[in-house]
Amino acid sequence: MLQSSDNIQRFSSNTPTPAKTVTTPVEQATIGRSLVIKGEVRGEESIYIDGQIEGTIHFADHRVTIGRNGKVNANISAREVVVMGKVKGNVQCTDRVDIRAEGCLTGDIVTQRISVEDGAVLTGSVQIRTAEAKAENKKDKSQNQTQATKAVDEVSSVGTKEEPLAAVAGK
Repeated sequence: MLQSSDNIQRFSSNTPTPAKTVTTPVEQATIGRSLVIKGEVRGEESIYIDGQIEGTIHFADHRVTIGRNGKVNANISAREVVVMGKVKGNVQCTDRVDIRAEGCLTGDIVTQRISVEDGAVLTGSVQIRTAEAKAENKKDKSQNQTQATKAVDEVSSVGTKEEPLAAVAGK
């Protein structure tokens, strides 16, 4: 049976296409394969290390990623550390350490969370701290600093220009 042209549905080429989601690029510094840095590396953005670093790495509120070609001989302090290359040094994280299958870390770790994939190498100790323990540790340090400051103030107020501190201690 033949259909009349009135019954044929026509598709318009003006069909809406799905909107592309636009994401802002993540601010991340990169240390390339051929770069060698000796000293202190710190910053206020995340960093991807594919080269070599010797010294210290400090990115308090950001992520440090050691790429497959990365070789780090440094202590690392960051919010999050991802290891795909080789790291020799202690790692202190406020959030998470992630050692991928091809990663190798030799050193002590202090973190809240840790992930070690099959095939990864980890040599050293791991200390898991909760957010509460971290807050308590800060409180204890603050109290110790306050007590030390008071003790210094007391000793300073005892000694005068006429009477040296050493003479006061001998009394």
